Amino acid sequence: MNIMLFHSTYGLRPAVRAAADRLRAAGHEVRTPDLFEGRTFDTDEEGMAYKEELGKEELLRRAVLAAAPYSERGLVYAGFSLGASVAQTLALGDGTARGLLLLHGTSDLAPGVSVDELPVQLHVAEPDPFETDEWLNSWYLQMGRAGADVEIYRYAGAGHLYTDPDLDDYDAEAAEATWRVALGFLETL
Repeated sequence: MNIMLFHSTYGLRPAVRAAADRLRAAGHEVRTPDLFEGRTFDTDEEGMAYKEELGKEELLRRAVLAAAPYSERGLVYAGFSLGASVAQTLALGDGTARGLLLLHGTSDLAPGVSVDELPVQLHVAEPDPFETDEWLNSWYLQMGRAGADVEIYRYAGAGHLYTDPDLDDYDAEAAEATWRVALGFLETL
């Protein structure tokens, strides 16, 4: 499977590279575009400030440019938190997308978006300050109306970015469960 894996607001950090290596070890081709052009951040607030400075349009432009050379081969879009938001936007706009793997995040749906049974898997903490129950219920219904085939996995007590061993949010048990389920999902695509 060809996977385009987008980083969080922390930037392209070791945890993203380790995730890509894990996916490669399972036989997948993985690309990890650096949407922040080498900048990484120690806090979510610093990363969000940089994202705001950069602007949503520029962030998406960089993501589209990274994915475009590979999209005709049928990509699986994936991402962490902010990167999940980017992955979702690209996958819903790419008629050749094979799947969407969201880790720690979702995004608004563009009006009138439609997909043909796009397989989607979401992994989030429970509770998650950025992905509230109310938001996830609404998102799930919207994705279903758009034609996506969605699975949601919640991890009680985990922090927001619980798959990143370098952050306080890390939860080893939830992270391993996430990767086990996610790798099984990718095998079905």
